[in-house]
Amino acid sequence: MLEWSDIILRLGVATFAGGLIGLNRDLQGKPIGLKTLGIVGLSTATVVVVAVQFTETARITDATSRVIQGILTGIGFLGAGVIVHESEPFRVRGLTSAACAFLAACIGIVAGAGEWRIVATAMAIALVLLTVGRRTERFLHRTLGGSDDPGEHGTPPQSPTGR
Repeated sequence: MLEWSDIILRLGVATFAGGLIGLNRDLQGKPIGLKTLGIVGLSTATVVVVAVQFTETARITDATSRVIQGILTGIGFLGAGVIVHESEPFRVRGLTSAACAFLAACIGIVAGAGEWRIVATAMAIALVLLTVGRRTERFLHRTLGGSDDPGEHGTPPQSPTGR
């Protein structure tokens, strides 16, 4: 059984690493950023940590593994539907929302497995990332020479009124 410190370290490092990769992509003007890849790192680490937990306690079965694989495959289709918009050709939007749907599925898997410490840790990290991620991106853009407001996923920033 993994200790709290192991769970926090594993999920935290995965989130941090994903966020750094996302920051690089965002600074390069690519349609993905710190929050989105931080969430993807957190999501995948959450499922792997629960798999490690299952393996250590010999609780995983082939059927369980197939169910988890099916859920993660299916959620990919949902995520694609969130991203694809016919009304705005050549614009990538909704990546963070798709990543959040993937995270919700991963947390659902872990909750279904009854691994409450992993769920609590993943939720805490996700809420921090979603709450301060945008401000962190803006600060890092200013600090590292990017624009003051990168806009969501490289799209042009909107005025405060949203017009």
